[in-house]
Amino acid sequence: MLTPAQLVILRADIAADPVLAAFPNNADGNFAIAAAYNLPAEPAFTVWRTSVPESDFTDLTSAEATTWSWTAYIARSQGERDGWARMFAATGSVNTARANVRQAFLDIFSGAQNNAPAQRAHCAAIAKRAATRAEKLFATGTGSLASPATMSVEGTLSYQDIEDARRN
Repeated sequence: MLTPAQLVILRADIAADPVLAAFPNNADGNFAIAAAYNLPAEPAFTVWRTSVPESDFTDLTSAEATTWSWTAYIARSQGERDGWARMFAATGSVNTARANVRQAFLDIFSGAQNNAPAQRAHCAAIAKRAATRAEKLFATGTGSLASPATMSVEGTLSYQDIEDARRN
């Protein structure tokens, strides 16, 4: 559910796009507009993920072709490995939109030894994803691959969101 301020932003954005503004203000038109906002942002816009399970870090190859190194992890101190485990202990995932979580990756894999720089790069790469047009509209930050944005709205917009924005 969008806030009144977000509905104002959405309404202005729809009005500023002649293609979207031309859709009729009815269910069909609002469904079509919602579908457009739920597509990937063009040009690409990168955001921090808000829920990243530990298995994504350890099991996936990132979109930037980085991979997890168990050797690098094992080479960390017991305190650093405990810190890593503690980050995931409560829920099994972390919110990488939070600066303190990203700082934890830097602290745990600090230094230049034992593949630490590659491990930091992998954690940062896994922590990002492409935003939708709607997420980009409400995000804060540059949205570049090097400097992802933080989302204030996450997920898809419904035709009801569009209807509410166009009604106000």
